[in-house]
Amino acid sequence: MTSKKSHTLRIESEIDRNREDGNWKKVIQLAEHLKVQYPSNECLANFLSGEARLESFLEQTPPIDANIVKARNGLTETRKYLLLAANEKDKQALVVLDAHLLLGKLHYAMGMYEDAIHHYQQAELDTLTEKQLPCRSLRIIAESYAIKEKERSFTLDTDKHLSCRRLRIIAESYAIKGLCLERLPPHSKSKYKITEWQEQIIKCYEISGDLTLVYLQEQDKIAMQQQNGISTVNTNNTGTYSTPTPVSTKHIGPILETALQRAPILYIQIGNIQAAVNRYREILSAVESTTTQSLRVTLTRQLAEVLLRGISGTDYKPPDEQTDTMAAMSNRRVNHYSGANLSDSPWKPKKYAGPNMFVPRNEYEESILLLLISEAMAVRDAVLSQSPEFKEARIHAFENATAIYDLLTVVVVRWSQVELLHESFERAMKFSHEEVHIWTQYALCLISMGRYMHAYRVLKVVARLSPQKVMPCLLAARLCYEQLNMINEGIEWSQKALQREMASPQGMQSRCHLYIGIGHSMLSMNTIVKQDKVSHTNTAMDCFQKAQQCDPNDHLAEYYLAHEYAINRQITDAIVHVKIALNLRAEHIPSLHLFALLLSAHKQYSEALHVINSVLEEYPDNLNFLYVKAHLELRSIGGVDALYTISHMLHLWKSLYEDQTNVNCNEQQSEKRSETRSVFQLYTSEMSDKDSSSLHAQSLAASKVEQALSEVASSISSFTPKPGPQRAWLLQLQIWLLLTEVFLILDQPNGAVLSLQEATNIFPLSHHIMYTRGLLHEYKLEYTEAKQCYQNAVSINPSHIKSLQHLGLVYHYLGSQRLAEKTLRDAAKIDPNSHQTWYDCII
Repeated sequence: MTSKKSHTLRIESEIDRNREDGNWKKVIQLAEHLKVQYPSNECLANFLSGEARLESFLEQTPPIDANIVKARNGLTETRKYLLLAANEKDKQALVVLDAHLLLGKLHYAMGMYEDAIHHYQQAELDTLTEKQLPCRSLRIIAESYAIKEKERSFTLDTDKHLSCRRLRIIAESYAIKGLCLERLPPHSKSKYKITEWQEQIIKCYEISGDLTLVYLQEQDKIAMQQQNGISTVNTNNTGTYSTPTPVSTKHIGPILETALQRAPILYIQIGNIQAAVNRYREILSAVESTTTQSLRVTLTRQLAEVLLRGISGTDYKPPDEQTDTMAAMSNRRVNHYSGANLSDSPWKPKKYAGPNMFVPRNEYEESILLLLISEAMAVRDAVLSQSPEFKEARIHAFENATAIYDLLTVVVVRWSQVELLHESFERAMKFSHEEVHIWTQYALCLISMGRYMHAYRVLKVVARLSPQKVMPCLLAARLCYEQLNMINEGIEWSQKALQREMASPQGMQSRCHLYIGIGHSMLSMNTIVKQDKVSHTNTAMDCFQKAQQCDPNDHLAEYYLAHEYAINRQITDAIVHVKIALNLRAEHIPSLHLFALLLSAHKQYSEALHVINSVLEEYPDNLNFLYVKAHLELRSIGGVDALYTISHMLHLWKSLYEDQTNVNCNEQQSEKRSETRSVFQLYTSEMSDKDSSSLHAQSLAASKVEQALSEVASSISSFTPKPGPQRAWLLQLQIWLLLTEVFLILDQPNGAVLSLQEATNIFPLSHHIMYTRGLLHEYKLEYTEAKQCYQNAVSINPSHIKSLQHLGLVYHYLGSQRLAEKTLRDAAKIDPNSHQTWYDCII
């Protein structure tokens, strides 16, 4: 008797182990052996044979529409085995229940959805969750449905291993029932019936998802116990010591994976966004198992997308804090499995809980948190090997990561958290070999951070990786023009972009000509050789005209034509083209600025002031227009109004920038506005904010010299640079300098001294400071001191026209006529169209 019982236990254990491992061929052999050795258990043997054949077939032929014909031909014998097991009503109720559940799965694979639902009705699937569960916890949940018969000579062990297998069957049954119901819409078109049908489907998916998570958590727990060598007790109270085995990853299959993801999607389809968000949160708050790690990447990304696209600030509801759970756990040790959650129902998965859990306060915090979690998991799962056998896995992992990075870019850029994005792209570089999309995003991130040279090098890689695309070349050219003072390289990139456009049209021909023209226009302004200046000017004009011909509706082509005419003092032609530019795009800030300046060049001060006031009604915080307004008021109205405008500029700076001038705020975060800007603009007001930046090689070079001088001064003297973004402080400096000039024009030297001192406190080594101090000395007839100031300004920026002009006059006042002539000649070489230089020469 003892020998027979021992043999029975051995077969039980072997069948149990092979079912859990998915070794279905061995299960079929054991089922045949069981039928021979124990004829009274023929029902159980038929069930095992049917289950093994079904699972083995579905592993090779997934249950999708394309495989329905194969399933109908290949599952005929399997169906017979399961029907034999299901028809044994009064012998083994547990086996009959599971047989009906598997028959439902079989008929779903065969495309017989009504038959599948019929078998689930036979198994009373809908009432399973209503049955009273024993208090021995979820790990033996299936035993609550087991009717054990004492006279049975053989019964499978109902320990936690078999319970997990049965739990998976039940979870799949709910999932398949939901899938079948989706294929069988209600015959009635009434809203009530449709709503009831939708709710039933969602309920099936939710129950299946919960049971799937429970199943996977139990699998991990069992694997950890086996690995740690924990003894287990079977139903016969026989202690066995399991040898340590490595924790293996279970694949839940497409059915259970669909069930986990389908419920929130259906909520979204019926318009219940909040229910979808709650369902995502329930799944993600469950204790993570080994199998769900890859699925969590998708779920966290999907929840972030829902929050970004479907939830507004007023509709957002933060996750509920689990205060009750935390209070109940305050006196016990928290860990993932034994104390991570006190579930209200054993059908619910364990959830994370603890005293210091972070709870997002708004949709942006939650979105960023979700995407950072997704990014961390995507980086962890990235495939680094470039071997051909890993190509498919590498592509899949990269596509998941790319989707996350795109969403993360949208979220963090909106909140100016570019540094956070940069850290993520730094991590992405290790698995983004030759991947042009990530490299492009990385370059744009570096540009936003102000790391222009690094961005330029990355754009070189992008251009190499995408040999036909025009945009990387234009981005590189723009960096060369705007930030790097590499004009010739910018022209080369623009020409390369044009070559690519001609070889593979991408609708960018106008922009290519435009960028080439911009480069030549800048070279024209930077050269003092007349022949070269004329050549570059003609080339620029020709390129701008080609750009205008390629795209007559491009306002930028008209704007730059007007700009080039203005530089060459062809004011009438410039006005014509700037008006066309404004007709094409009336809100283009640089065109409006240029139009006002051209009107003032025609001495139409009232009309120019009217334009400025109209623009300021739309853009009241634009310091450039206020700067020009102060000059126009000084010319046409009076100094009092100009002083009032400058006072308003100081108050405006205080409201816009003062709270941002701290050490933790970078240059990009200091800019509140995001208005239209061109690649470069007329260098008239000498202000350089983001809305209307003047871009000249000499001004860029001068700024670098000033920065170097400031670093030296701060190391050898008591001067300490202002904290925070320097761009904001430079704007204030220009306002104080404007105020100084206005005071001098109004014959108020005391006010000029005080305002100049304020500017000096900000940036004492600026050539603008030295030039303005020279004006003050010149006003006081202190020509020697004025000469020294102008010489200092020219030393820092040799191309500063105003300093050269006044230096020539001071030389004249001091009797150094030859030096005066040479200095004014130098000024004329830099800008031969400046009327002030020729007027001074006549004097």
